[in-house]
Amino acid sequence: MTAMNHSDAEPSLESLIERSAELKRALVDFAGGPRFERHRMPFMLEAAGPEGELDDSEAVGIIDRFALQYRLPNGKTVLDQFLASRSDLSATDRDMLRGWHDPVEGLFEIRSKDRTAIVLLNLLDDLEYRTYSNMGPAVFRRLPRGGFLYARLVPISPVPGAWLVSGYMSTYPKSDAAQIAQVAMQLAVTQPQLVFRNPDKIEQGWKQMREDRAAFIEFFGGDELVLSPAEAGERLDAYYRHRQQAALAALPKRRKPRNAPDPDLPAFEFPADLADADTIGLIYDEIDGLNFYNDYGMLRELFADPALAADKRYSDVLRGYLRADTIGPLPIRRLAVAHPETADAVFRKVLRKPSFTWADHGEALLRRRKPWYYEREPRPGVSVIGTRLAELAALR
Repeated sequence: MTAMNHSDAEPSLESLIERSAELKRALVDFAGGPRFERHRMPFMLEAAGPEGELDDSEAVGIIDRFALQYRLPNGKTVLDQFLASRSDLSATDRDMLRGWHDPVEGLFEIRSKDRTAIVLLNLLDDLEYRTYSNMGPAVFRRLPRGGFLYARLVPISPVPGAWLVSGYMSTYPKSDAAQIAQVAMQLAVTQPQLVFRNPDKIEQGWKQMREDRAAFIEFFGGDELVLSPAEAGERLDAYYRHRQQAALAALPKRRKPRNAPDPDLPAFEFPADLADADTIGLIYDEIDGLNFYNDYGMLRELFADPALAADKRYSDVLRGYLRADTIGPLPIRRLAVAHPETADAVFRKVLRKPSFTWADHGEALLRRRKPWYYEREPRPGVSVIGTRLAELAALR
């Protein structure tokens, strides 16, 4: 395959779409080669789930995800390796391929169609995407008018506002609106990064989180608690009931739902590792949001009394917090700052580093143990639902 010819003129959108098809075929062939088999096969088996079966469209989507986003042991993606292996690619080719590193994934409402493209509203980030296919506009003709689709999109660089379907599309009729909305709401809660592609949603999320944190502090009397799992579940359940009732009370009379939500909501349930802990720490931080920490009571006791470091149960709690890739620096930093007279002694005993001081070495320790936390830009801990998604979710 040859690179695009260099020219003073900007390539047309049509030529870029045509070129994207060539590049995608080459990338998929590269990803499917023997070089990546030992990484690709486990990735596909995990994606296939316990049944181990994939239809053709699902397999296309998994290969697409593997090629664009899977991180190899060296930290690079398959796409990175493809770019490095192809010295023949033009600057335009490279610009387009680099744009594929971060696909837009979501549930989309089909807003309109024309001869060459469709306009999609992403129900998660509340943004519109003018979308093309490198298989030609004919693939859009079968899409249900006013319906929905699940898809992954990549930009067509350097054309602003032009997007390309990457992988496969799953389509749904307009009559599935309520079910689609419920799935989108679940995705917005469990994967808020899909929502926060929209800068306006980020600001709205911070505002909403500040309000929610203030309500949490007012209800609980502070932003940090240590409770047994049973008590934590009961009190969180009461808190969310309180928040729901306050939200309903604040609605204008004309917007109040005819059928009020069932007041007998189930008790808050923690995952197994938290449910089996002696204590759970609840911290609602200004930046990190609301998080739960297992055996946080033991960790607080350790920082209050460094002599407890001689007990393996206590020292193992701190070691576990430092090792965990699901726990950020927040709880350790909070306790070190709250106990300036004893923090150094705790770290010296647990880490076996007699010269350790929190002031000189604490931040470096956290950055070394939790690099993933510092590599990402802070995002609100609550999702913001767009106007259209809220409308669809209200359908019954």
